[in-house]
Amino acid sequence: MSLLLTIFGEGKDLDSFQMAARAVAVFFGALVFIRIAGRRSFGQRSPFDYVVAILLGATLSRVIVGASPAIPTAIASLVIVLIHRALAWACVHSPALERIVAGAPREIFKNGNFDEKQISAALITKTDVFETARQQLHASTLDDVEAAVLERNGQVSLIRKKK
Repeated sequence: MSLLLTIFGEGKDLDSFQMAARAVAVFFGALVFIRIAGRRSFGQRSPFDYVVAILLGATLSRVIVGASPAIPTAIASLVIVLIHRALAWACVHSPALERIVAGAPREIFKNGNFDEKQISAALITKTDVFETARQQLHASTLDDVEAAVLERNGQVSLIRKKK
């Protein structure tokens, strides 16, 4: 036990070596938590998934700097990951819950017209759509675009007209 205290320290009075040792332990612990959470957490990056990333970062950083006790904080981090995993599983099995938790895509442009109601509800601008056209299609107009959809992760997808 005294070897662990020497390596990881206790409380807020940590030296550089102890904080580094905690950082290594937290890094590998976070890696395990992320693997438990699944690829979804950091692959799709929806607001639902960002919650886990932000909370894990905030919670686990407290372990590194000694602001909170290591074991209870690690357990709290694991609980956050397990809640995310359970909610993701429930969303897979319930489209209604998925819509509440993750949202739904919004068609913001179709057949040459913007849907003002959808744009307003999504809090984006026409300029955002034109920016996406420049980035994805290398075009300054939407002449070749059949539809634009604001995806659940906040990105705009453009669907080209069929030729």
